[in-house]
Amino acid sequence: MKNARERTDVKAKHLLEWCLLLLAGLVIMAYGVSFSIQAGLGTSPISSLPYTVSQLAPLTVGTATIAMHCVLIALQILLLRRSYRPVQLLQLPVALLFGTLTDLALLSIRDLTPESYLCQWLYCLLGIILVGVGVSCEVKADLIPLAGEGFILAVCRTFSLPFPPVKVGFDCTLVALACLLGVIFSGTLLGVREGTVAAALLVGLVSRQVMRWVVDPLMKRALG
Repeated sequence: MKNARERTDVKAKHLLEWCLLLLAGLVIMAYGVSFSIQAGLGTSPISSLPYTVSQLAPLTVGTATIAMHCVLIALQILLLRRSYRPVQLLQLPVALLFGTLTDLALLSIRDLTPESYLCQWLYCLLGIILVGVGVSCEVKADLIPLAGEGFILAVCRTFSLPFPPVKVGFDCTLVALACLLGVIFSGTLLGVREGTVAAALLVGLVSRQVMRWVVDPLMKRALG
């Protein structure tokens, strides 16, 4: 109990630093998503559905991302009911910010078009690394989870399930929905390719290593 109270005091004392870390994570993730899209080899699982929707409807990727997050927030409320904490509604402004940042990032690199398959893979790997770095910053900040993570946690709590298999199932569901929408409405896959598989395998690995060797040491130094 004492350790938990001490962690809360530290979090409150350095709230600005944690907020800046969260913001940095969102910006880096937005660029990671954008480079994955520019690569043309398929987006990460979490972005596959918004990207597919953006290709089928008059919506930007960022707007489709915000819409998906709103649905996930609503599903959390339905799952948790009275156990839902109103503070989790802060996921909504975070979603609005992340969606806006994604559109701005895409706009800023729109002229960076890969000219070969090798270059596509370089963009794809850069996107994976940036998403992994962004995720590690967001997780370390531990303020408000993105709606995707919040939904997974709600499922785990409601059905007493461990996080890893629920996370895998969630990612697979998003990819399956993206594939289904693409095939039904365009006759082909949109945003789901070999890069999607690479992202599914590597983002978590990158995030763990960045957390261990970069984010943790930097935050310890910043917080004294």
